[in-house]
Parts: sequence; structure tokens; C-alpha cells
Amino acid sequence: MKTNKLPTSWGSRLFDGVNLLFLFILLATMLIPLLNTFALAFSSNFASMQPGIILYPKEFSVQGFTTVWNRMQLYTPFLNNVIVTLIGTVCHVLLCSMAGYVLIQKGLPGKKLMVSAILLTMTIPGEAIMIPVYVVNKELGLLNSLTALIMSGLVSGFSILLMRNFFLSVPVEMSESATMDGAGAFRIFITMYIPLAAAGLATVTLFEFVSRWNQFTPALLFISDHAKYTLQIALKSLIVDTDSTSSNFIVTTNVRMAGIVIALLPLVIIYPYVQKYFVKGILVGANKE
Repeated sequence: MKTNKLPTSWGSRLFDGVNLLFLFILLATMLIPLLNTFALAFSSNFASMQPGIILYPKEFSVQGFTTVWNRMQLYTPFLNNVIVTLIGTVCHVLLCSMAGYVLIQKGLPGKKLMVSAILLTMTIPGEAIMIPVYVVNKELGLLNSLTALIMSGLVSGFSILLMRNFFLSVPVEMSESATMDGAGAFRIFITMYIPLAAAGLATVTLFEFVSRWNQFTPALLFISDHAKYTLQIALKSLIVDTDSTSSNFIVTTNVRMAGIVIALLPLVIIYPYVQKYFVKGILVGANKE
């Protein structure tokens, strides 16, 4: 038996059309600057200095990359960025996972108070504690060291609560059974909760990796030694501080854009590998006890 479908109303079609137009404009505002950056980065010195927006390279060249990497020595801040990002991300994920695991333990004294205190830290903006954090690092002798950048944001309330909520989705009967078999809390955490928390770990790792790779304010606050500059500070000097270059050497547009592309590549490479865990981790981590 055939059923007659109700014709789509003009109002619904208009609404869908406006949505598509809005999404297209939104996509264009994000995609055009990105394409323009890549096109300029792979253009020759002369072509990149021409006015206007281009979406494909003119006079294809990698001269901008060789100049920014060798002559302007971008490899030093790039290496500093890799060290800070990798060590900081691993430590952050480990500590926040352990804290989240502790917060799901039954009979933990003051558990609700701890969760409330962690939530309270999320309401305090980083700018409000910038000066106290600087003073602490100065007293500890960490200024002008990569250790200061690694220690900055070593734990966060968001990551702790996200891992806690993810661990709550693991059936408690599994840990109880392992405890009856003689397994300790740390062994249960490593062999049971960590493997089952792959999506949550990937979510926290992605957030922290992106945050640390793009870290700017702590590096600007703690680092004044050029040899310890991270990538974002070096890019700021490259793009904004035009007076820092020699008068007989002009930093062309393709050199600047090549530096931006180098900074973007690690994020573009890592995202596809964790995307499938990312959405799942956000959804599961949003569950409340």
C-alpha cells in the first residue's frame, strides 16, 4: 500500500536553503584563509609579494621553507616546541588519569568536596593568576627554562573530570572481581581502566597536545632567552616584529606563511588518527554520575 508523502513546505525549504548558505559562508571563512596561506607558502618570493588573495601557488617554489628553516633557524624553536609538547602532554595525561581514577573510588573521604574544588579551579581565568605563577617560577629558578613551560598546566580540572566521568562508565563489577583475585589498585588502573579508556585518553591527549603546541602566553611570560623560544614566540617575531630582521634582508610573505604551515603540519597530521576516539570520548565524558 502506497503512502502519500506530505509535500515539503516552502518555509522548510527556505530554512534549509538559509542553513546551507550560512554553512557555506562559514566554511569559506575558514577554508579561504587556509588555502591562501598554503598557496603563498609554496609561491616564489616575487609572486608572494603581489597584492590580492590567491588559492593556488603562483610560480611554485619551496624557497620560503628553506629560508625560514635554515637562514632564520626555525628548527630551534620547533625542537623546543616538540620537547615541551611531548613531555608535557604525556605527564598531563598520566597525572589527570590517575586523579580521575582516585575520584571514582568508593569510600573516598571528601570526594564531593574534592570534585567541587576542582570545578572551582575551572572558574578562575589564567590571566588572574599570571603574576603569582610568574613569582613561583622565579622563586623556583625555572625562568628561561623549558621546565617552566612543561610545568605550566601540568594538570587541569577539565581533564581530571573528563577522565573521572569516563572511568565511571566502566562496570564496577570488573574491578571488584579483579580485587577478589588479588589485584591491587594500581594494577587494576593500568591493566583494566587504561585500556578501556582509550577514547577518553585520546580526547585528553588531543586537547592537551593542541593546547601545548599553540602555547603562547606562558612562553611569553617565562622565556626571554632566544635559544629557548618556542614555535609560537618565534612566529610572532617572524610575522610581527619586522624590526628584528636585518635591514638588508626582507622577510617576504612566503617566508612568513611557510613558518605558519610548519606550525600547522603536526596538528594536521595527528588529528585524523585520534578523530574516531575524539567524538566518542566527548560523548562518554559528558555523562554524569
